[in-house]
Amino acid sequence: MSAYVIARVEVTDWDKYKEYLKVGPGTIAQYGGRFIARAGEAVTLEGSEESRRLIILEFPSLAKAKAWYNSKEYQNAKKLRAGASTGSLIAIEGVEANH
Repeated sequence: MSAYVIARVEVTDWDKYKEYLKVGPGTIAQYGGRFIARAGEAVTLEGSEESRRLIILEFPSLAKAKAWYNSKEYQNAKKLRAGASTGSLIAIEGVEANH
C-alpha cells in the first residue's frame, strides 16, 4: 500500500537551504519515492493561513518511506538543512484503491 510523506518547512536561511536542495531530493528515488507536490502555489481553504513550503512525497509503502528517512543518504542530506529551516515531516499510509 502506498504511503505519503508530508513536509511543512519554514526556510530561515535560503543560502544554506539551497545546499540541501542540491542533495536531499536526489535521495528519494533510491527508495521508490517520487514528488506529488513540491512547494507550488498553495491556497488555505480552511484554518490558519499556511505560509510554509509544502511537499508531498509518495512511496510504495510506509516501510520504504521510513527506510528513506532513516537512510545514511538522507541523514547526510538532512545535516545540510540543520539551521536553515524548521518544520515537520509526517509519514502516513494511503488507502487501498477500492475504498
